This record gives sequence, structure tokens and C-alpha cells, in this order.
Amino acid sequence: QVQLVESGGGLVQAGGSLRLSCAASGRTFASYVMGWFRQTPGKEREFVAAINWSGGRTFYTTSVKGRFTISRDNAKNILYLQMNSLKPEDTAFYYCGQSRGGTYASIRSYDAWGQGTQVTVSS
Repeated sequence: QVQLVESGGGLVQAGGSLRLSCAASGRTFASYVMGWFRQTPGKEREFVAAINWSGGRTFYTTSVKGRFTISRDNAKNILYLQMNSLKPEDTAFYYCGQSRGGTYASIRSYDAWGQGTQVTVSS
């Protein structure tokens, strides 16, 4: 059974940076597309970024392109999200997910999730 554990969230001022990590266990990490999603109260979980099994292909939602970088270390079974130039609108609970296949930006493509980590960006 797969287990995903996020860390690295916190409170940061606008313009600052944070790096989120997601430690994976239980399934062959290197075989799966991984993604980051975020959610705010009352809203659906939304796609942020995804990365293919090798790390050679990455995908981002428009609002984070040029500011966020997704990466992975298959030797350590860790997924990362480097977030720079943070904005108040980036405030959300961030989740990592492991995809079972399908559209990388669709929440329905992911069958394993971590517990999430809170990111708060103050203005």
C-alpha cells in the first residue's frame, strides 16, 4: 500500500520561497507520474504541477509557470515542489498524488494522496 507524506509548508511573505517535499513508500516510485495539487476551503482540489516517471517531462498550471518547479529523486523516492515568488493567492493546502494513469491534470487520475501541508503567503 502506497504512503505519501508531505512536508515543507509554512508561513511566508509574498515574494518568498518554500520547497515542499513528498516522501513515498509502498509502490515503485519511479514507475508513476506524480503530481501536486492544492485546495482552499470550499473549493475543489486543483492541479498545480506533474512530472513523468523519469523527470524528463513536467507540466504546470498557467498561474504557477515560471515560479514553481516540480522535480523528483527516484533514488530517494521523494517528490519536490520548489515555489518561488509566492503570492497570497498561492495560499492553500498542498497535496502530492500518485497517478494510476490518464490525464495528468485530472484529480481522477490519482489514486493515492498524502495528508497535505499548509502553505500560507502573507501580503
